[in-house]
Amino acid sequence: MTITTITIMSIIMDDTLYHLMSWLSPSYPVGAFSHSGGLEWAVEAGWVRDRAATLGWIETLLGHGALWNDAALFTHAHRAAVTDDGDRLRGIAALAAAAHPSAERRLESLAQGAAFRRIACASAAHAGALDALGDDVAYPVAVAALAAGHGIALGPALTAYLHAACANLVSAAQRLVPLGQTDAQIVMTRLREPVAAAVGRAAALPEDEPFRALGGATLLADLASMLHETQYTRLFRT
Repeated sequence: MTITTITIMSIIMDDTLYHLMSWLSPSYPVGAFSHSGGLEWAVEAGWVRDRAATLGWIETLLGHGALWNDAALFTHAHRAAVTDDGDRLRGIAALAAAAHPSAERRLESLAQGAAFRRIACASAAHAGALDALGDDVAYPVAVAALAAGHGIALGPALTAYLHAACANLVSAAQRLVPLGQTDAQIVMTRLREPVAAAVGRAAALPEDEPFRALGGATLLADLASMLHETQYTRLFRT
C-alpha cells in the first residue's frame, strides 16, 4: 500500500467520522434531549431504578424492541439509497412512519426525522434522496439516506446511530433514575457489545420485505410509551 493510498484512505475515514459525529452529536438540533422513549414512565412505575435496570432496559430495546426495529429499517433504507432505488426508499419510509406501537413513539421518531431532514437538506452536501422523502420521515430512515448519499458504509453509520440512541436514553436515565455520571458511563461501556451485535444482525438481514425484520417483544416498553401520554408530571415529550 503506497503513501498516497494511505493518505486517501485517511481522508475518507476522517470525512466519515466527522460527518457521523456532526449529524449524531447532541448539538445537532433534532430535539432528541426531549424524548425518553417511555423511560420516564418506567422510572415512575419502579421498573427502572438503578444502573442494572437501565442497562437491561436498553439492551432489551436493542435486541427485541424499538431500537432493533430502527436498526432493521435503517439497514433497508441505506440499501435502497445506495442503489438509488427511490420507490423502494419511499416504501420503507412509509413503513417506518406507520410501524409504531404508540402515538408517542411515532411522534418521537417523526419529529426527529423531520428536523434532521430539514437541517440536512440545508447544510449537507449530498441530501438528494433525503430531500425527496418529505417531512413525514422516521429518524432512522432519514439518517440512513443521508449516510448513503455521502458514501458512508452501513456498519459505521448504523453503529453511530445506535450509539447516539443509547446515549440519549442513558442521558434521560441520569435525570430520571437518577443515575450518576460514572454509572452512566459504565452503562455506555457495557452497551458496546449489544450495539455491535445489533449492527451485525441487521447487516445480515436478507434483501426481502423489511416488514419481516420488524419485531415487538418489549411489551413493558410499549406500555410505558402509551402510559406516558397521561403521566401527571413529565420532563419529557415521550
